[in-house]
Amino acid sequence: MAQIPQVGVRSAAQQQAEDEELRLRGRMTNMKRTLLHSPVALRVYGEWFSLRDELRPVLGDRAIWIFAHAISSAAQSAIGTGFMRRALVQSGLDPDGLQLSPEEQTVARFGEAIGKDSKAIPAELWVDLRSRYADKTLVDLVAFAGIMVATNLFNDIVGTDLDDELLEFTAKA
Repeated sequence: MAQIPQVGVRSAAQQQAEDEELRLRGRMTNMKRTLLHSPVALRVYGEWFSLRDELRPVLGDRAIWIFAHAISSAAQSAIGTGFMRRALVQSGLDPDGLQLSPEEQTVARFGEAIGKDSKAIPAELWVDLRSRYADKTLVDLVAFAGIMVATNLFNDIVGTDLDDELLEFTAKA
C-alpha cells in the first residue's frame, strides 16, 4: 500500500508539470503521479531520461536497459525490474534468454554491483570500464545509475503501487 497517494486534484503548477511530462514522454506512471506532489521532484527524477539520451550514442538502448535491469534486479525492486523487463520485451528481446556481448556483460556486472552494494565495486570491474569508456561516459553512467537507484528507493520507500501495465513483466522477475 502506498504511503503517499498519487495526486488527485492538481494545482496549476502540478497540472503544468503533468502536461510537460506528457508532452515529453507521453504517459504518467504511478510513481510520476506520486512525484507530482512536488513538480521539482518530478523534474529531477525525469533527468533519468536526459542521462539515458547522453548514453545512447555510446551504449545503445539494449545495453542501457540491461544495465538498468541489473541495478533494479539486484536491488530487488519490483517496479524498476518490471519497467526494464518491459523495455527489453518491447525491443523484441527475451530478458530471460539474453546473450550478452562483452560490453553488455561489463555493464550488467556493474549494474548488479551497484544494486547490491555500491561501496563494493570490484577494482577489476573499474579497470574494464575505464578501458571501454571515456570519463564523461563513466560520469553519465554512474549518474544514470544513481537516479535508477533513487527511483527504486523512492518506489520501495513510498510503496508505490505497481502499474497495471507492468504486472505481466514482474511475474517472472
